[in-house]
Amino acid sequence: MRPGLPKRLGRTFPASTKGLAGPYNRGKRSIPVKRNSLVLSAVLFILAAFAWAGWANFEYRKQAAERILASASQAELVPAAAGGVPQYISPLIDKPAPDLTLEDLSGKKISLAGYKGKAVLINFWATWCAPCKIETPWLIDLRNQYAAQGFEILGVSTDDIDRGDPEKLGTEKKEIARFVQQMHMPYPVLIEGDAVSQPYGGLDELPTSFFVDRNGIVVAAQLGLTSKDEIEANIKKALGNQGSGAGKAED
Repeated sequence: MRPGLPKRLGRTFPASTKGLAGPYNRGKRSIPVKRNSLVLSAVLFILAAFAWAGWANFEYRKQAAERILASASQAELVPAAAGGVPQYISPLIDKPAPDLTLEDLSGKKISLAGYKGKAVLINFWATWCAPCKIETPWLIDLRNQYAAQGFEILGVSTDDIDRGDPEKLGTEKKEIARFVQQMHMPYPVLIEGDAVSQPYGGLDELPTSFFVDRNGIVVAAQLGLTSKDEIEANIKKALGNQGSGAGKAED
């Protein structure tokens, strides 16, 4: 011991470091906990952002649909007899079908006027529409069954089309073409159906179909998924052989 220093400074302390190691280790263990909290917070923030974006998109589309419906002639649901399912009555019934000219997937313009003299089913649909996926096989069967009598379907896709972005436009067309190929749709498929939705009542629900006779007059309309039998009955009405046995597949 150095001279002049008090004796108490020379006192020795226990060699154990347990008291010091405890708080240090606890500090090290808290780092992963903080990191997990940050990751969890980031994930929750991303999920919240997606939820908000989905809600905003829904509200935008809802308001757009309401604006279209407000400016268009409104259809109505008329109660069926004996408490049956209400029937969709379009204001277009017994009136000339509105002009319809749209591009197909190859860019070729197709017009309803080009089918003068034929009965035409104008079917508005979308790739994301689940009821459309149920209805499409019925349409294919009925189109093949009645085509020889002068019947055709125009499938009008209402999927979003972005004309301002060529790359995005190409992707959107590919998605529609993939659906057409998967479903084996043999009839013309047109795109950008929203451009002609207003004259047809705003398309409040998908699928929506209009049956046009050989003179270009709308004779029936269907809102939403109905049945194959009902579609066939309206095809016969458009062909002018309602109530007859004509149209059955011939061997």
